Amino acid sequence: MRAALARALATVGGLGDLLPAPGTTVGSLAGVLLYWGASRLWPHPTWAVAIGGLAVLVPLSVWASGIEAARRGHADPGPVVLDEVAGQWLALAFVSLGRSEAPGPREMAVAFVLFRVLDVVKPWPIRRLERLPGGWGIVADDLAAALAAGLLALAVFAVL
Repeated sequence: MRAALARALATVGGLGDLLPAPGTTVGSLAGVLLYWGASRLWPHPTWAVAIGGLAVLVPLSVWASGIEAARRGHADPGPVVLDEVAGQWLALAFVSLGRSEAPGPREMAVAFVLFRVLDVVKPWPIRRLERLPGGWGIVADDLAAALAAGLLALAVFAVL
């Protein structure tokens, strides 16, 4: 039961296993859609939605990703995409700062693209975080990429 729950969470209901696009892109897109939906349903400022979601997503991601990686015998299996959902939520939290309404399509697109680029490229020191044990190594690099993406997105919007 524990392994089945971890697998369902880590692969975001099997999305990481089923879809033909790279799992990380699918996971990030799922993160954007889930964030968009949550920010529309929850009657709080969107940054509060992000923080509340991250308070749940990060520990679940570490736990489920670690278990599923061990089950698959791979340090960071491609179908494990809950870490991308958490990372995308963190990047979106930055574009939600100071807003009472949800970020618009432009803000979400910028956060999505910046997160994807930084998650793929993994500039120093982000790549080093993959060395952390178990689920921490799977999730920490995504959160660091999201932090950088969120800060870059704020800079982009400040210039524009």
